[in-house]
Amino acid sequence: MIKIKSLATVLGVGLCTASAAHAQIPIEHIAKNPAFYSMSLSEDGTYISGLVTLEGEKDMSLAVWDAENLSKPPVVTPANDRMKFIGTNALKADKVFVIGQQTWTGNAGSYECLEGMTGAGSVKTFLIKAYLTDTKAKKFEEPFTKRSNIRDDALEKCFELSGEAGIAQNLPFSETDVIIRRTDTAKLVNEFYRVNLENDTEKLIYRETESTTVAYMNPRDGEILAKTQSEKKSGNDYDFQILIKQKNGEFELQEPLTVTAVKRQTMSIAGRDEKSGHYYVVTDKFSDKAALYFYDAEKEKFSDEPLFAHPEFNVTGVWLDDRPDTFNNLIGVTYAASQGKSYIIDPEWKAILDALSSANPGMDIDVQDYTKDLSKILYTVSSSTTPPSYFILKDKKVMLPIGKERPWFDSSQLKETELIYYTARDGLKIPGFLTLPKDWKKEDGPLPTVVLPHGGPWARDSDAWDMSGWPQFLASRGYAVLQPQYRGSQGWGYELWTAGDAEWGQAMQDDKDDGAAWLVSEGIAAPERIAIFGYSYGGFAAMAATVRENGPFKCAIAGAGVSNLTRIGNNWSDNRIQRAYQGRTVKGMDPLKNTDKANIPILIYHGDRDVRVPLHHATSFHNKIKDKVNSKLVVIDDMKHSMLWEPEHHRISLSAIEEFLRDDCQL
Repeated sequence: MIKIKSLATVLGVGLCTASAAHAQIPIEHIAKNPAFYSMSLSEDGTYISGLVTLEGEKDMSLAVWDAENLSKPPVVTPANDRMKFIGTNALKADKVFVIGQQTWTGNAGSYECLEGMTGAGSVKTFLIKAYLTDTKAKKFEEPFTKRSNIRDDALEKCFELSGEAGIAQNLPFSETDVIIRRTDTAKLVNEFYRVNLENDTEKLIYRETESTTVAYMNPRDGEILAKTQSEKKSGNDYDFQILIKQKNGEFELQEPLTVTAVKRQTMSIAGRDEKSGHYYVVTDKFSDKAALYFYDAEKEKFSDEPLFAHPEFNVTGVWLDDRPDTFNNLIGVTYAASQGKSYIIDPEWKAILDALSSANPGMDIDVQDYTKDLSKILYTVSSSTTPPSYFILKDKKVMLPIGKERPWFDSSQLKETELIYYTARDGLKIPGFLTLPKDWKKEDGPLPTVVLPHGGPWARDSDAWDMSGWPQFLASRGYAVLQPQYRGSQGWGYELWTAGDAEWGQAMQDDKDDGAAWLVSEGIAAPERIAIFGYSYGGFAAMAATVRENGPFKCAIAGAGVSNLTRIGNNWSDNRIQRAYQGRTVKGMDPLKNTDKANIPILIYHGDRDVRVPLHHATSFHNKIKDKVNSKLVVIDDMKHSMLWEPEHHRISLSAIEEFLRDDCQL
């Protein structure tokens, strides 16, 4: 194997690890920005773009490398006080797509786009900007300009405040063009632009509405082949209908693909087989776990049997080749295993991935980008104890290290996360992820424990590396950590997902309590030394535990938690269809209406630039319980709801969590 100097060394970010004598993960090891992040390889394989944190710098910089000479220092463009880099993508034609973020304070009543904040007066949030630059990164242009005079200033500002941008299609047969998607995350609608990267021209090709969205776009040329439309039914229900483009150019309703908002079955077009014209469709219409089927749009018929199904996990999609010579060949099927898996069908890719797995036993391999001839493949290696490391596989045999996301981590002091199952009080099987201190054995006696429910709640955890660092941070301090995949979690089947509807603080909360009981029964948790800690919906669960009588928890920690269930249910989305689809499920026990029952100490922390779960949820709950129990409120300046967070945000929150568990909760 050819050895080259790691780019981390070139950049001056040290690759030293913590001493084996220090089992605890230092707060700074999580707080610091990644040394390497958001790495991508250009389509022709000539350059790599990414974000790096230089030695002595607080913010991440944009870096562009010559992929033919990785030992050569990259072109580095630092962030500035006004705009910080949070993402990047190497494209084609020597162009780089960059996402920037800057703070913004203004009157929310002027814009109907801040989730839960309309009419709230002056609010603090962020502007998100999308830029195009070249490999020299000397000039940054803003795509999606108002050249066509198709939107007003208020709408443009809404996209900046609540929007996201990304590549919708790379268009592998074009040397200059890509299709870029802009998403209004509050209204859940997209705009699609075809952008010529060479001459900086763009064309709006489709703008979605609340009722009509793109269901499938041909990756060959960007042609829209399928649309989803919603049709009002009786009451608050909607039909979600899929229309597929026919040979005559007309879109025809496909009745077998129709699902309803209330029943909420999965129905998504994952791809299309060009030889047969059949579509790959992922659905749970015929089984608890979503499976992959062929769908014939001319006969309006599913295949008799699924092409792929898994007994434990939902199928999530297909991996189709985008190289011109093998375009649209099925490489594999993806499914929501504990860390995300692919069932690989293509012999060439199977050989490559088998070789990488053999070279990195027990690690997760994730392919990021590759060239048309597979002479360069950018991939990451990671695990639940090991943050991602970036590599280039050259000519299918030489593994060239680029750099480690967090090179200061000592993974040898951590224990891999394990998938477990336990039974809830009503008999429902609940998955969970268990992270334990490195050298603990049952004969050592039960441990202080933290039950750590995820946010969402329509989300899930995995046993891959957790960006927050929370499971391993806590385990390294001697806590057992259980991440329950409570009812309402996605990826584990229709029954578990829909069992959480309108059960906030009720059956969903039972699942956290029952997880604690299972830990005690297994000899893992000491019954008087269990805490609950969660963020976002998990923060709601911590607040619910605070006012839930006879619970198993000695204390609670709520990060950006929802306390006013009624208010967030009403303001779940400005989109009426989204309210029917998900807003109706946001019901149950409202912590703010039950503050008289508060009975355990709680730490509440919340960012003052959070518009997804506004700060009033934290302050209102704290003010109502502070005279009843020990309630600590930490408001973190300039912190938004979702990651990436600033290093100081991690320092403040992790220090508060560590001190609260040790001093106030006395676990």
